[in-house]
Amino acid sequence: MSKTDDTKLIERCRSGDRKAFEALLMQYERPVFNAAYRMLNNRDDAQDITQSVFLKVFENFDQYDPSRRFFSWIYRITLNESINWKSKTNRLTSLDIETADEGKGPEQQLDTEQASQSVQAALMTLTSDYRSVVVMKHFLGCSYTEISQVLDIPEKKVKSRLYSARQQLKDALADRN
Repeated sequence: MSKTDDTKLIERCRSGDRKAFEALLMQYERPVFNAAYRMLNNRDDAQDITQSVFLKVFENFDQYDPSRRFFSWIYRITLNESINWKSKTNRLTSLDIETADEGKGPEQQLDTEQASQSVQAALMTLTSDYRSVVVMKHFLGCSYTEISQVLDIPEKKVKSRLYSARQQLKDALADRN
């Protein structure tokens, strides 16, 4: 969805149009959930964060700055909520593995699950600053510029954090194998 489409939907939401809010929800629910899941490593917590994020969005439409991308605003809310949740609960949880594609055989399914577990476990060893840039770049497909805008840091710092995070991930994965 383009920035102008988002802005139009938000204006409609501000005037009480529930269908416009449903459209935003449909557009951004999956990316918000995925970001929260990658930050928290727990499906139930990610679902709770997703609900919390959309509640905050609904309550705070008047604080949205239309000169910025809506995605940046909602993603920043998602990161903040995830970080707050993690620091509040400060608990370790097991990885909830998605069921593999039915077309895969048992060995391929096991390999996929093990790789997913290893990557997620390594991801959880990173600080939230490093984890957020990795999630945004590699799981959400954001550009350096988008990450810079969402996190409100210079692009050079994004690249630096991403480099350091990749090195730490590489080391963590090497230690696991």
